[in-house]
Amino acid sequence: MKDCAPLILAAIPFGVIYGALGQSTALSFWAVLAMSVFVFAGSAQFIAVGLIASSTSWPIIVLTTFFVNFRHILYSANLLPHVKDYGQKVRAPMAFLLTDESFAVASNYLKLHGDKPNFNWYYFGAALFMYLNWQLCTLVGLYIGQSVPDMANWGLDMAMVVAFIGIVVPCLHNRATLACALVAGGLSLITYDWPHKTGLLFSAVSAILVAMHLEKKSAPIVDQNNASPMDKDQQENKS
Repeated sequence: MKDCAPLILAAIPFGVIYGALGQSTALSFWAVLAMSVFVFAGSAQFIAVGLIASSTSWPIIVLTTFFVNFRHILYSANLLPHVKDYGQKVRAPMAFLLTDESFAVASNYLKLHGDKPNFNWYYFGAALFMYLNWQLCTLVGLYIGQSVPDMANWGLDMAMVVAFIGIVVPCLHNRATLACALVAGGLSLITYDWPHKTGLLFSAVSAILVAMHLEKKSAPIVDQNNASPMDKDQQENKS
């Protein structure tokens, strides 16, 4: 919870704006709150609320939110080696609570401490803190939105932009990660007008492929015949 606190501060205005935006649509108070409780998807909730309010067909809503949240599949693939020994009863709630913030905090913990025992409890501490904060902020936004008009247009969502910068910048530690960020940022601007946020998916996948190519080129070549058992294990894990 302590490690997640700085990101919580950035998420507060984002959650309040979501509640205010949801209250301004034709959706009921409980429908807006239920989306935070059962979906818990941040930016995808913003998009879903707008599409639902405009009577968009449900296949389009599902497809659009899938593309927006596709990054969570990448997060899951990154964390899987560290949680594969946990049972399904543990991994299922971990998957539900996975957000950009909880992934950033968990990744930093793993980088500093490795696979320590009881990592799942550290993860739940950060993720549940974010989850409870999101529910509270949604409620605040729902109530404030009834008395404060056009709150969604105040620009408070810039706080999340700052939070994402804080998440990404510490990860730019070599040429591959820097190229990944630059390619993703550049392509996301070029593909901004693509329908159903498909530009986000294209930009992310393209950036990952570029980073993988650069990382592969810079990886040291290990002679498998003369390498020590530890070197072989490291090389296999990297592959």
